Amino acid sequence: MTPPVLLSSSSVFPEPTAAAFELAASLGYDGLEVMVWTDAVSQDLGALRGLSDHYGVPVLSIHSPCLLVTQRVWSPDPWERLRRSAELAEALGAPTVVVHPPFTWQRDYARGFSSGLSRLTAKHPTVRFAVENMYPVRLARREVVIYSPGWDPTAAGFEAYTLDISHCAAARVDALDMADAMGPALAHVHLGDGTGEGRDEHLVPGRGTQPCGQLLSSLAARGFTGAIAVEVATRRARSRAEREEALSEALAFARQHLAAGSAIDARHG
Repeated sequence: MTPPVLLSSSSVFPEPTAAAFELAASLGYDGLEVMVWTDAVSQDLGALRGLSDHYGVPVLSIHSPCLLVTQRVWSPDPWERLRRSAELAEALGAPTVVVHPPFTWQRDYARGFSSGLSRLTAKHPTVRFAVENMYPVRLARREVVIYSPGWDPTAAGFEAYTLDISHCAAARVDALDMADAMGPALAHVHLGDGTGEGRDEHLVPGRGTQPCGQLLSSLAARGFTGAIAVEVATRRARSRAEREEALSEALAFARQHLAAGSAIDARHG
Protein backbone atom coordinates (compact mmCIF):
# COMPACT_ATOMS: atom_id res chain seq x y z
CA MET A 1 0.00 0.00 0.00
CA THR A 2 1.24 3.49 -0.82
CA PRO A 3 1.31 6.03 2.04
CA PRO A 4 -1.73 8.28 2.47
CA VAL A 5 -1.43 11.81 1.08
CA LEU A 6 -2.77 14.44 3.46
CA LEU A 7 -3.60 18.08 2.94
CA SER A 8 -2.07 20.34 5.57
CA SER A 9 -4.61 22.92 6.67
CA SER A 10 -1.79 25.48 6.40
CA SER A 11 -1.91 24.97 2.63
CA VAL A 12 -5.25 26.78 2.35
CA PHE A 13 -4.20 29.88 4.32
CA PRO A 14 -5.62 32.53 4.50
CA GLU A 15 -8.78 30.43 4.27
CA PRO A 16 -9.75 28.83 7.60
CA THR A 17 -9.37 25.25 8.82
CA ALA A 18 -12.92 24.37 7.76
CA ALA A 19 -12.00 25.16 4.14
CA ALA A 20 -9.17 22.62 4.31
CA PHE A 21 -11.67 19.83 5.00
CA GLU A 22 -13.85 20.97 2.10
CA LEU A 23 -10.92 21.13 -0.33
CA ALA A 24 -9.43 17.83 0.82
CA ALA A 25 -12.76 16.12 0.21
CA SER A 26 -13.40 17.69 -3.19
CA LEU A 27 -9.87 17.04 -4.47
CA GLY A 28 -9.63 13.47 -3.19
CA TYR A 29 -6.95 13.72 -0.49
CA ASP A 30 -6.69 10.75 1.88
CA GLY A 31 -6.86 12.87 5.01
CA LEU A 32 -5.88 16.10 6.72
CA GLU A 33 -3.02 17.42 8.79
CA VAL A 34 -4.41 20.05 11.14
CA MET A 35 -2.10 22.97 11.88
CA VAL A 36 -3.15 24.14 15.33
CA TRP A 37 -3.02 27.92 15.24
CA THR A 38 -5.09 31.00 16.11
CA ASP A 39 -8.16 29.72 14.20
CA ALA A 40 -10.43 28.51 17.03
CA VAL A 41 -11.67 25.57 14.94
CA SER A 42 -8.12 24.16 14.70
CA GLN A 43 -7.99 24.00 18.52
CA ASP A 44 -11.40 22.43 19.11
CA LEU A 45 -11.92 18.66 19.21
CA GLY A 46 -15.68 18.85 18.70
CA ALA A 47 -15.40 21.17 15.70
CA LEU A 48 -12.69 19.07 14.07
CA ARG A 49 -14.57 15.83 14.66
CA GLY A 50 -17.74 17.35 13.21
CA LEU A 51 -15.93 18.57 10.08
CA SER A 52 -14.16 15.23 9.68
CA ASP A 53 -17.45 13.35 9.87
CA HIS A 54 -19.26 15.79 7.60
CA TYR A 55 -16.71 15.69 4.80
CA GLY A 56 -15.54 12.11 5.31
CA VAL A 57 -11.94 13.26 5.71
CA PRO A 58 -9.97 11.73 8.60
CA VAL A 59 -7.48 13.80 10.58
CA LEU A 60 -4.27 11.77 10.42
CA SER A 61 -1.75 14.28 11.76
CA ILE A 62 -1.68 17.19 14.21
CA HIS A 63 0.89 19.96 13.88
CA SER A 64 1.50 21.24 17.38
CA PRO A 65 1.33 25.05 17.84
CA CYS A 66 5.08 25.71 17.95
CA LEU A 67 5.40 28.52 15.40
CA LEU A 68 6.41 31.99 16.54
CA VAL A 69 2.84 33.20 15.95
CA THR A 70 1.28 30.38 18.00
CA GLN A 71 3.34 30.65 21.21
CA ARG A 72 0.24 31.48 23.25
CA VAL A 73 -2.26 29.14 21.63
CA TRP A 74 -3.73 27.01 24.45
CA SER A 75 -0.92 28.02 26.84
CA PRO A 76 2.43 29.86 26.95
CA ASP A 77 3.90 26.61 28.32
CA PRO A 78 5.29 24.56 25.40
CA TRP A 79 4.81 21.29 27.28
CA GLU A 80 1.14 22.07 27.83
CA ARG A 81 0.74 22.80 24.12
CA LEU A 82 2.42 19.51 23.24
CA ARG A 83 0.33 17.59 25.78
CA ARG A 84 -2.89 19.01 24.37
CA SER A 85 -1.71 18.24 20.83
CA ALA A 86 -1.22 14.62 21.86
CA GLU A 87 -4.67 14.45 23.45
CA LEU A 88 -6.22 15.95 20.32
CA ALA A 89 -4.40 13.44 18.12
CA GLU A 90 -5.48 10.53 20.30
CA ALA A 91 -9.11 11.63 20.31
CA LEU A 92 -9.16 11.98 16.51
CA GLY A 93 -7.22 8.79 15.84
CA ALA A 94 -4.26 10.65 14.34
CA PRO A 95 -1.01 8.68 14.75
CA THR A 96 1.38 11.63 14.39
CA VAL A 97 2.08 14.91 16.16
CA VAL A 98 4.54 17.16 14.31
CA VAL A 99 6.75 19.25 16.58
CA HIS A 100 9.59 21.71 15.95
CA PRO A 101 12.82 21.73 17.94
CA PRO A 102 12.76 24.27 20.81
CA PHE A 103 13.73 27.87 20.19
CA THR A 104 17.06 28.88 21.71
CA TRP A 105 15.33 31.19 24.23
CA GLN A 106 13.21 28.29 25.55
CA ARG A 107 16.09 27.13 27.75
CA ASP A 108 14.22 24.93 30.23
CA TYR A 109 12.11 23.37 27.48
CA ALA A 110 15.22 22.71 25.39
CA ARG A 111 17.15 21.13 28.27
CA GLY A 112 14.42 18.59 28.91
CA PHE A 113 13.12 18.22 25.34
CA SER A 114 14.33 14.70 24.59
CA SER A 115 13.41 13.22 27.97
CA GLY A 116 10.09 15.08 27.93
CA LEU A 117 9.18 13.61 24.55
CA SER A 118 9.97 10.15 25.90
CA ARG A 119 7.64 10.71 28.85
CA LEU A 120 4.85 11.95 26.58
CA THR A 121 5.33 8.96 24.30
CA ALA A 122 4.92 6.65 27.29
CA LYS A 123 1.67 8.42 28.23
CA HIS A 124 0.37 8.46 24.64
CA PRO A 125 1.63 5.21 23.09
CA THR A 126 -0.53 5.49 19.96
CA VAL A 127 1.05 8.83 18.99
CA ARG A 128 4.46 9.46 17.41
CA PHE A 129 6.07 12.82 18.18
CA ALA A 130 7.88 13.49 14.91
CA VAL A 131 10.52 16.23 15.27
CA GLU A 132 10.81 18.33 12.13
CA ASN A 133 14.00 19.51 10.43
CA MET A 134 14.18 23.31 10.27
CA TYR A 135 16.74 25.73 8.78
CA PRO A 136 19.04 28.62 9.77
CA VAL A 137 17.86 32.20 9.41
CA ARG A 138 20.08 34.24 7.08
CA LEU A 139 20.68 37.90 7.90
CA ALA A 140 22.87 39.60 5.30
CA ARG A 141 25.94 37.33 5.24
CA ARG A 142 25.32 35.78 8.65
CA GLU A 143 23.50 32.58 9.54
CA VAL A 144 21.57 32.64 12.81
CA VAL A 145 20.38 29.39 14.38
CA ILE A 146 17.26 30.00 16.43
CA TYR A 147 16.69 26.37 17.45
CA SER A 148 18.28 24.37 20.25
CA PRO A 149 20.44 22.38 19.94
CA GLY A 150 20.13 23.21 16.21
CA TRP A 151 17.88 23.15 13.15
CA ASP A 152 18.84 19.55 12.22
CA PRO A 153 17.18 17.19 14.73
CA THR A 154 19.23 14.18 13.57
CA ALA A 155 22.30 15.72 15.22
CA ALA A 156 20.66 15.19 18.62
CA GLY A 157 18.71 12.03 17.75
CA PHE A 158 15.01 11.38 18.32
CA GLU A 159 12.63 8.44 18.08
CA ALA A 160 10.67 9.89 15.14
CA TYR A 161 11.17 12.62 12.55
CA THR A 162 9.23 14.75 10.10
CA LEU A 163 11.21 15.46 6.92
CA ASP A 164 10.27 18.83 5.41
CA ILE A 165 11.65 19.14 1.87
CA SER A 166 11.13 22.91 1.67
CA HIS A 167 13.14 23.29 4.89
CA CYS A 168 15.92 21.21 3.35
CA ALA A 169 15.98 23.69 0.46
CA ALA A 170 16.14 26.64 2.87
CA ALA A 171 19.00 24.96 4.76
CA ARG A 172 20.70 24.06 1.46
CA VAL A 173 20.93 20.38 2.32
CA ASP A 174 19.93 17.40 0.18
CA ALA A 175 16.55 15.94 1.18
CA LEU A 176 17.73 12.45 0.25
CA ASP A 177 20.72 12.81 2.57
CA MET A 178 18.37 14.03 5.30
CA ALA A 179 16.16 10.97 4.77
CA ASP A 180 19.24 8.76 5.06
CA ALA A 181 20.21 10.47 8.31
CA MET A 182 16.70 9.97 9.71
CA GLY A 183 16.77 6.31 8.72
CA PRO A 184 13.98 4.09 10.05
CA ALA A 185 12.86 6.89 12.40
CA LEU A 186 11.50 8.84 9.39
CA ALA A 187 7.82 8.90 10.31
CA HIS A 188 6.25 11.75 8.33
CA VAL A 189 6.98 13.91 5.28
CA HIS A 190 6.04 17.52 4.56
CA LEU A 191 5.87 17.82 0.78
CA GLY A 192 6.77 21.23 -0.59
CA ASP A 193 9.41 22.36 -3.06
CA GLY A 194 12.04 25.09 -2.94
CA THR A 195 14.72 26.70 -5.05
CA GLY A 196 17.57 26.42 -2.56
CA GLU A 197 17.91 30.20 -2.33
CA GLY A 198 18.09 30.08 1.43
CA ARG A 199 14.49 30.86 2.33
CA ASP A 200 11.46 28.73 3.19
CA GLU A 201 9.22 28.74 0.10
CA HIS A 202 6.84 25.75 0.26
CA LEU A 203 6.32 25.67 -3.49
CA VAL A 204 4.07 23.16 -5.23
CA PRO A 205 6.23 20.06 -5.78
CA GLY A 206 7.80 20.11 -9.23
CA ARG A 207 7.94 23.90 -9.36
CA GLY A 208 11.30 24.13 -7.57
CA THR A 209 14.65 22.38 -7.78
CA GLN A 210 14.42 19.87 -4.94
CA PRO A 211 14.39 16.06 -5.39
CA CYS A 212 10.74 15.79 -4.35
CA GLY A 213 9.92 13.01 -6.81
CA GLN A 214 13.07 11.05 -5.97
CA LEU A 215 12.37 11.29 -2.26
CA LEU A 216 8.79 10.07 -2.67
CA SER A 217 9.87 7.25 -4.98
CA SER A 218 12.46 6.13 -2.45
CA LEU A 219 10.06 5.76 0.47
CA ALA A 220 8.86 2.24 -0.31
CA ALA A 221 12.41 0.92 -0.35
CA ARG A 222 13.06 2.75 2.93
CA GLY A 223 10.21 0.83 4.59
CA PHE A 224 8.33 4.08 5.24
CA THR A 225 4.99 3.54 6.98
CA GLY A 226 3.95 7.15 7.66
CA ALA A 227 2.02 9.75 5.69
CA ILE A 228 2.82 12.52 3.23
CA ALA A 229 1.37 15.94 4.08
CA VAL A 230 1.21 18.47 1.27
CA GLU A 231 2.38 21.72 2.86
CA VAL A 232 2.51 24.41 0.19
CA ALA A 233 1.96 28.16 0.23
CA THR A 234 -1.15 29.28 -1.68
CA ARG A 235 -1.72 32.62 0.05
CA ARG A 236 -0.97 34.45 -3.20
CA ALA A 237 -3.61 32.53 -5.15
CA ARG A 238 -5.92 35.03 -6.83
CA SER A 239 -9.01 32.82 -6.46
CA ARG A 240 -10.33 29.63 -4.93
CA ALA A 241 -10.01 28.01 -8.37
CA GLU A 242 -6.31 28.86 -8.54
CA ARG A 243 -5.77 27.44 -5.06
CA GLU A 244 -7.62 24.25 -6.02
CA GLU A 245 -5.48 23.89 -9.13
CA ALA A 246 -2.26 24.13 -7.11
CA LEU A 247 -3.44 21.62 -4.50
CA SER A 248 -4.71 19.23 -7.17
CA GLU A 249 -1.34 19.43 -8.93
CA ALA A 250 0.48 18.66 -5.67
CA LEU A 251 -1.73 15.65 -4.98
CA ALA A 252 -1.24 14.24 -8.48
CA PHE A 253 2.54 14.72 -8.17
CA ALA A 254 2.62 12.88 -4.84
CA ARG A 255 0.54 9.95 -6.01
CA GLN A 256 2.49 9.57 -9.26
CA HIS A 257 5.87 9.34 -7.55
CA LEU A 258 4.66 7.24 -4.62
CA ALA A 259 3.13 4.74 -7.06
CA ALA A 260 6.32 4.62 -9.10
CA GLY A 261 8.36 3.87 -6.00
CA SER A 262 5.96 1.13 -4.89
CA ALA A 263 6.12 -0.49 -8.32
CA ILE A 264 9.93 -0.50 -8.26
CA ASP A 265 9.95 -1.94 -4.75
CA ALA A 266 7.47 -4.66 -5.74
CA ARG A 267 9.64 -5.73 -8.69
CA HIS A 268 12.69 -6.01 -6.45
CA GLY A 269 10.85 -7.53 -3.52
